[in-house]
Amino acid sequence: MSLKDTLLELKQTVLNKISVVEDLDSLNQIRIETLGKKGPITEVLRGMKDLTAQERPQVGAFANEIRDVLQTAVEERKRVIEDKVLTAKLSAETIDVTLPGNQIAKGNAHVIQQIIEQLEDQFMGMGYQIAEGPEVEEDRYNFEMMNLPKDHPARDMQDTFYITDEILMRTQTSPMQARMMEKHDFSKGALKMISPGRVYRRDTDDATHSHQFHQVEGLVIDKNITMADLKGTLLKMAQELFGEKHQIRLRPSYFPFTEPSVEVDVSWDEVTDKTQPEDIKWIEVLGAGMVHPNVLAMAGVDPEIYGGFAFGLGPDRFAMLKYGVDDIRNFYLNDVRFLAQFD
Repeated sequence: MSLKDTLLELKQTVLNKISVVEDLDSLNQIRIETLGKKGPITEVLRGMKDLTAQERPQVGAFANEIRDVLQTAVEERKRVIEDKVLTAKLSAETIDVTLPGNQIAKGNAHVIQQIIEQLEDQFMGMGYQIAEGPEVEEDRYNFEMMNLPKDHPARDMQDTFYITDEILMRTQTSPMQARMMEKHDFSKGALKMISPGRVYRRDTDDATHSHQFHQVEGLVIDKNITMADLKGTLLKMAQELFGEKHQIRLRPSYFPFTEPSVEVDVSWDEVTDKTQPEDIKWIEVLGAGMVHPNVLAMAGVDPEIYGGFAFGLGPDRFAMLKYGVDDIRNFYLNDVRFLAQFD
């Protein structure tokens, strides 16, 4: 029997085996036994030494052709077996897609972030810009440019986390007011801004105090700004947050960076034409005042030409008042049951 006849017979025998094999291990065994280095095709090719020089190329090409046919047959049978295995697995693991799935809880913005975003939307609607600044601040911006020199007694009101003698964790967001006044071009119009962000003070944490909390401070600098502008702005803000029938009142106070200064209260309940003044319950919510001339001058703004007002409020306290929360620590304990109420 010639080598070609041997190869043809081998081809048919192996194809028959491949066509009936049902598992990948058996198929792989056929591949190794037939196409491996010790397989029959290799043995046939070793007999080519007895062929003439003219026959060798022909038999060699024919042997490679047979090898390719068998290799293709193995790959095709492998795909068939894998498809059968996958089909059987899918049938055994059938899922009833009509069954209801597990509900995935959706998150929502933190209640304090909601208050801050509400304030931002409101003030941007009035033409204010949002100015965010560094939480690690220079003493010069945090205190000195707010009319609080190093020996000023009012510094005792703000126990501070100092990093160095001149670098600290900001105790208020007022430093951004000084920074914005320094770079603002007043020839192009008024400066109207709010500065929201985290602040830090060395308070003992309790139901109404925290060493880390939030502030939103506002500033308007222009010509002919009066206390009436301040009151109108604060009344609009309070009514947006608490309701149109709530009122505010201003009480004299003291802040180093404003003169005159006021504490601002908002009515606990709605005020109507029938409400008697003595029946109104007031809650203190923020401090404000007309910007001190020294603050303007230190920022390079001429206090003889320009004036303005500033205010500072705590979104944490606003959230407590708006939703009746009696302990500020609830906002930071990450109790999802509590936070989910403010979706």
